[in-house]
Amino acid sequence: MDLRQIIKQIVSSPELHAKWLNSLSMMENTGARKISACEHDQLVDEIVLKHAAEEARHAYYLKSQIKKTGFQGCQTYQVHELLAPVQSSQYLHTLDTFISRYLKNELGFSGNELRYAAYLLVTYAIEVRADELYPIYEEVLRETDSKISVRMIVVEEQGHLEEMIMQMDKFFGDWKQHALFVESLEQKLFVKWISAIQNSIQNEPQLV
Repeated sequence: MDLRQIIKQIVSSPELHAKWLNSLSMMENTGARKISACEHDQLVDEIVLKHAAEEARHAYYLKSQIKKTGFQGCQTYQVHELLAPVQSSQYLHTLDTFISRYLKNELGFSGNELRYAAYLLVTYAIEVRADELYPIYEEVLRETDSKISVRMIVVEEQGHLEEMIMQMDKFFGDWKQHALFVESLEQKLFVKWISAIQNSIQNEPQLV
């Protein structure tokens, strides 16, 4: 699976590119909503608020770039406006479910502590993935002289990852064993998602 080649194929088609941006936007928005949902009524620190706000801004920014593809559409997150709509929609939900089950059954977490621990591990796994995906996407955009750029997202996601590591170190102490577990879970979901993206590409018109 060559991620760069898949993204190059997507970027070469206005319709595929628009749906790719829309899918990423939807996933960023899902992340923002999940972060907000895990917040404690009172014990909310600055970093959690920052992450929720920045994920929501990323969702908006990606959505706003769609018009630069030249494709007219993708105004909402309806199924026909996404690539691999089922896998894209379920990605974070599935990861959150698996990690929450791990924290509850293996580590005995519950209540607010469970929600916060899940926020840390889910967000960490996603930031590790974003730290790979967005730089490759940005490189393809530059190589193809695209009007679109995700450089701002690349920089902010790198900062997010550093912040998540600091938070996990403070909360878990020995967090690396948990990190390896959630990264392996996320890797399996990522492979399924990319495979579904490839299938979507094959079934979409290739408009260059």
